[in-house]
Amino acid sequence: MSAEKVGEGVEHLTTSGKFEIDGNSFDVDNNVWIIGDSSEVVLLDAPHDAEAIKSAIGDRNVVAILCTHSHNDHVNAAPAIASAFDAPILLNPDDRVVWNLTYPDREPDGEITDGEVFTIGGIELRAIHTPGHSPGSTVFYAPDIGTLFSGDTLFNGGPGATGPSYSDFNVIIESLADKVFSLPGDTIVRTGHGDTTKVGDEASRLEEYRERGY
Repeated sequence: MSAEKVGEGVEHLTTSGKFEIDGNSFDVDNNVWIIGDSSEVVLLDAPHDAEAIKSAIGDRNVVAILCTHSHNDHVNAAPAIASAFDAPILLNPDDRVVWNLTYPDREPDGEITDGEVFTIGGIELRAIHTPGHSPGSTVFYAPDIGTLFSGDTLFNGGPGATGPSYSDFNVIIESLADKVFSLPGDTIVRTGHGDTTKVGDEASRLEEYRERGY
């Protein structure tokens, strides 16, 4: 399976599977973002279908698997990808409590710190810690291509859900207001599920988010 090129140095793949949390199971489609060039890439999240992801990567070197967070539907193919490409799984340490729900006996290979910059294929990705959907949720901002990879912190039409354990609505609203909506309004937001949006479009709805809750 090949990924679709959607922008400079950015490829997109969709995989499908189950999101399992708090004893519940939901059918979900996940966006997979592959960032880099013809020789090396980073993978943002590794959901569901390791074979499809491996096929999309091909013979390129995977520098790292960068986890936006560690709900099972974002990491359930991560160990298989890590093994296949000898790539480290990196995660904000605040999300270890969520990671352990899926992998109590397998630690991430390294940490992502707030403000850390990863450079791949000439593209800089800056990690921004945005707790709320989960304690260690992290978005990745690529200023050179005007793109934010938001994981489940921000969707087209609203913030990520805060019903599951270890989530907090007030915290995600603070993360969005202070850390995401300060980015340029024309920044493209490539999400963990669903359609793309723009920072400015979502920022204009902040008070609506506050009022309706999530």
